[in-house]
Amino acid sequence: MAQESSVNRASRRAKILNNHLVQSPSDPTSCLQSNSCLSYTPPEVTESFDFETKEMRKILDFHNLEDRDWLFGVIEQGEMFNGKERGGRMFVIPDCNQTMEQQREMTMKRIEYMLERGVFDGWLMKKGVEAELKKLALFDVIQIFDHSLAVKIGVHFFLWGGAIQFMGTKRHHDKWLRDTETLALKGCFSMTELGHGSNVRGIETVTTYDLKTGEFVINTPCESAQKYWIGGAANHATHTIVFSQLNINGVNKGVHAFIAQIRDADGNISPNIRIADCGHKIGLNGVDNGRIWFDNLRIPRENLLNSVADVSSDGQYLSAIKDPDQRFAAFLSPLTSGRITIATSAVFSSKVGLAIAIRYSLSRRVFSVTPNGPEVLLLDYPSHQRRLLPLLAKSSENWPCNMVLEFLQSLAEFHLIHVHQECREACGGQGLKTENKIGHMKGEFDVQSTFEGDNNVLMQQVSKALLSEYVAAKKKNKAFKGLGLEHMNGPVPVIPSNLTSSILRSNQFQMNAFCLRERDLLNRFAAEVSLYQSKGESKEHAFILSYQLAEDLSRAFSDRAILQTFIDAEANVTAGSLKPKQVSPHKFQQTCLDKSASDSPGKKILRRDEWLEEFSELVMEELFRVNKTKYELKLGIDFHTFLIVSEILLKGEPYLVAEFVDLLPLQNVLALLRSMYALTCLEEDAAFLRYGYLSTGNAADVRKEVTKLCGELRPHALALVSSLGIPDAFLSPIAFNWIDANSWSSVKH
Repeated sequence: MAQESSVNRASRRAKILNNHLVQSPSDPTSCLQSNSCLSYTPPEVTESFDFETKEMRKILDFHNLEDRDWLFGVIEQGEMFNGKERGGRMFVIPDCNQTMEQQREMTMKRIEYMLERGVFDGWLMKKGVEAELKKLALFDVIQIFDHSLAVKIGVHFFLWGGAIQFMGTKRHHDKWLRDTETLALKGCFSMTELGHGSNVRGIETVTTYDLKTGEFVINTPCESAQKYWIGGAANHATHTIVFSQLNINGVNKGVHAFIAQIRDADGNISPNIRIADCGHKIGLNGVDNGRIWFDNLRIPRENLLNSVADVSSDGQYLSAIKDPDQRFAAFLSPLTSGRITIATSAVFSSKVGLAIAIRYSLSRRVFSVTPNGPEVLLLDYPSHQRRLLPLLAKSSENWPCNMVLEFLQSLAEFHLIHVHQECREACGGQGLKTENKIGHMKGEFDVQSTFEGDNNVLMQQVSKALLSEYVAAKKKNKAFKGLGLEHMNGPVPVIPSNLTSSILRSNQFQMNAFCLRERDLLNRFAAEVSLYQSKGESKEHAFILSYQLAEDLSRAFSDRAILQTFIDAEANVTAGSLKPKQVSPHKFQQTCLDKSASDSPGKKILRRDEWLEEFSELVMEELFRVNKTKYELKLGIDFHTFLIVSEILLKGEPYLVAEFVDLLPLQNVLALLRSMYALTCLEEDAAFLRYGYLSTGNAADVRKEVTKLCGELRPHALALVSSLGIPDAFLSPIAFNWIDANSWSSVKH
C-alpha cells in the first residue's frame, strides 16, 4: 500500500506539472509575458488641487516669500551647490561622498559664495523687525538645502554674532559687528565642555583678573574643562566667545562671557591656545567641530561682554543685579535666537522629508487588491496614510515662537526624529540612498536632540517656568496672566461623555480637552513638588523626583499653544485673506446663485425671492443635525457655503460676499489639519487615559476619527506638500520620476 500510495502521489504531481506546461491560461491577462513594464505617472495628472496653494503657503511660510524665493534661485543656479541631473530634473543635494575635510572646505566656500551675492547683508548691522524677519527667512532656505551649512552660518551669526549683539555693549558692537557680518573674522561659541553640557552653571573654565596689567587671564584647569564640540574651532574660526567662571579677588562671581582670539588672519593658532579636532561624526561633517584648551590666555579687560556685569579697571565687580540666580538668568536670556533656529530647522527638515515621502507614495504602487487588477498607490493604503498624514498636519503650522523656547526646541526635535524614521521606512530601500536625502537627514539632524541641552532636561525647565507662574498667582491670590495660563481663571472644562464626530472636530472641544489636561497636570505637579518639600527635600530635588509629571505638563503646555496657532490661522483666513465686501442683499443673492449655477450645472436654481424664503427657513434649523444634501438640493449651493452664510446672517451682520466662496476649500483643509493635529495628540498622549480626562470609549472614538480624517486629507496630500514652498530641486529624485532616475542611461550619464 505504501508503494502504491507513493506512485499515486507521483502521478498527481506529474498531471499538475503537465497542466502548467501544456494548457493555455484561461485568462490571457494572467500570463506573465503579457504584463507591461511599470511607468511613472506624475501625481499632478491624477491628483486635484481643491484650494489655492499660494494662499496656503502664505499661512505656512508667513513672511518674506520673495526673499526666500530669491535665495532658492541663488542656490539652484550656483555651481557651488552640487547641482545634479536625475530623471530629467536638476537637484541640489550636498555631496555626501566627499571626505570630511572636503565637506568642511565646501561648506566654507558656499558661505563665501553667498557673502559675495549679498545674502548676509544687514544680518547684524540692520535693526528692526523687517531686518530680523528677512534674516530668519533666508536662514530657513539655507536650512532646507544643507544642515551643515546652516549650522556653520548659525554659529557665526546667531551664536558668536548674537552674543556680541545682545550680551555686549556699544564698545563691542563698534569693534566686532561689522567685521562679523562681512566675515573679516570668523567666530565660534565656546560654551560646552567635556564635563558640562546642559549644566552651564557648572562649567570649569576659570577666568581671573590681573589688577597689575588690567587683563583677564583664562585657564582650562583640568581635562574635563576643555571646550568641546565647538563648531568652527577645528579649522576656520579666528575668534570665540568663551564662557567661564569669573573669579574676582578669590570670589566666584559665576559664569560670564569673554571675547578671545584663537587664530590669526592666516589661520595660525594663537599662543596659549591648543586646538584639536573632534573627528568624524554620524552627521554634520561639513562643520569643523573642535576642542579648545586655554593656557593662561590673556585678553583685554574690555573683552568682557558687559551688558549685565562689568569689572572696573581697579578690579571692582559691578552689576545692577545683585542676586546671582537672577543675574545668571539675565545673562543668558538674550541667547534665544539659537533655540529658535534649532526649532525652525527641525520643522523645515520635517517638511522636506514629508514632501519627498508623500510625493513618492503618490506614484509608487504595490500589490493588487483584485485578481489581475492594477497595483495600488502607497498613499491609498489607510496604513500609509496613518503613518504620514498626521505628521504632515503637525508640520503644517507656524509653531509659536512666543512659547517657552526650551520646549519649542525639544518638541520640534522629538517630532523631527519621528518624521525622519517614518519617512525613511515609508520610502523602503530608496530611503537609504543619500541622494534621496531622508536617510542622510537622519544622521545630519540627530544632533538636534542634544543641541544646546538634552531635550528631556529642556522639557523639565518648561514645567519649572509654569510652576513659578502658578505659585506666584496663588501666593498673591491673583488671576493667572502669562504663558497662556489665562484659561485657568475660568471654570474647569467638562468633556462630554458621548463624543460624536462633530464634537471631536469642534475647536471648542479640542481646546477644552487640552486646557483640562494642562490645568490638572499643573495642579498635580505643584502638589507633588510641595509634598516632597514638606518631607524635607530641597526644591531642586523635588523637581527631579517629579520628572514624570514635569514631562507630561510640558507636553500639555506645548500642545495647547500649538493648537491655538491652528485656530488663529483659520480665523485669520476668514478675517484677512478673504476680505469680504459689503453688498446689497439682491446682489449677494445673485452672486451666490451665479456661483451655484456655474458649480452645479443641471440643478434647479431658485429665483431670488424663492431663494431668500427657502434660505430664511432653513437657517433657523440646527445646522449640524440636518442632512447636508437637503441644503445642496434646495439651494443649489454646497453645504459649507451655506454654513458660512448662515453664520453671517444669524449674527445680524451686513450681507457679505466676495472671494470667500473660492477660499472656503482652504478653510476646510485648515480645519482638517487642526482636527488631525488635535486628535492625534489626544490619541498619542497616555495622560488623557492615565488621569481620566477621556474614557476608554472616548479614546476608541478618537482613534476612529483620526482614521476618517486621514481619508479626508488624502485627496489634499499633493496640494499640501506643494504648499510648503520647497522648490522641486530641493527635494530628491524619488519625489519625481524615480524610474528614469534609476535607469541604465542615468548610470552611463
